[in-house]
Amino acid sequence: MNLLILGGTRFLGRHLVDAALARGHSVTLFNRGKSNPGLYPQIETILGDRETDLDKLADRRWDAVIDTCGYLPRIVRLSARALKNSVDSYVFISSISAYADFAQVGITEASPLATMPDETVEEITGETYGPLKVLCEKAAEAELPGRALLIRPGLIVGPHDPTDRFTYWPFRIAGGGEVLAPEKPDVPVQIIDGRDLAEFTLKLIESRASGVYNATGPDYNLTLGDMLETCKQVSGSDAVLRWAPVEFLAHNKVEAWSDLPVWVPDTPADAGFSKVDVSKAIAAGLTFRPLAETVRDTLAWAAARPADHPWRAGLTAERETQLLALLNHVQ
Repeated sequence: MNLLILGGTRFLGRHLVDAALARGHSVTLFNRGKSNPGLYPQIETILGDRETDLDKLADRRWDAVIDTCGYLPRIVRLSARALKNSVDSYVFISSISAYADFAQVGITEASPLATMPDETVEEITGETYGPLKVLCEKAAEAELPGRALLIRPGLIVGPHDPTDRFTYWPFRIAGGGEVLAPEKPDVPVQIIDGRDLAEFTLKLIESRASGVYNATGPDYNLTLGDMLETCKQVSGSDAVLRWAPVEFLAHNKVEAWSDLPVWVPDTPADAGFSKVDVSKAIAAGLTFRPLAETVRDTLAWAAARPADHPWRAGLTAERETQLLALLNHVQ
């Protein structure tokens, strides 16, 4: 197949490129050339901005376009409108944040979606990210009715993740010693390796699929304790997990998802956040590599980064030491 990827040189985008080439597809990239320029010298790259240079894609033909970096409905609408006569399918990578109510366990593709009072807002925050993704989905479907493929992943993890939200844990645990862990070992977790998401996306494109698919994992009940123990086993670490109560973390202003990433407190309001139904995707071919493989490959990639890499998630060593001292005192 002949594929156009918007972006294609960061995280999921590069996994999509690698998987597409391995599956024998032809790939064209459209991006600004700012992230990892020259990563794919063998691939045609059309340099341009989605707001001003979509005319560079005119008079071309692709089987599908994959939009990995659409966050604002106005921009997605421009892209979809420019490409609707050039592609058979518009593939939009959305998010499970598109759902309205995470108190519901077993959210399906038909569950209610997030909304926001003013749909003209373009500031991306924790509150607007999900509703904006919903509006992006609607924009793609409006321009290509019946030809939009909407994929809603959970937390994407693995090598090349610029957010560090998962990478923090394998790297920190490999360092050994006492490790501050949030809440309790049996808190549920859902994640998906970016390479598995890429393979699944391509399977759907190859089958000419459309509609909506939740895409997170794994295909069993994973807990935070399981995830951290896997990190220990893979790295051979002597780390000792010190589980801190929610009340202690709140009192000391330790933030879920950022200071202690992957973790979302196990509360009634978020009971369904890590229990999203992915049965439709599994039936359509979504598969999962072993968690140990994701941990191992993430560690290898993280170890190759510069030592002064600025971490975007997780506690600093100094902050963790302070919190562990406080936790030892109160316990």
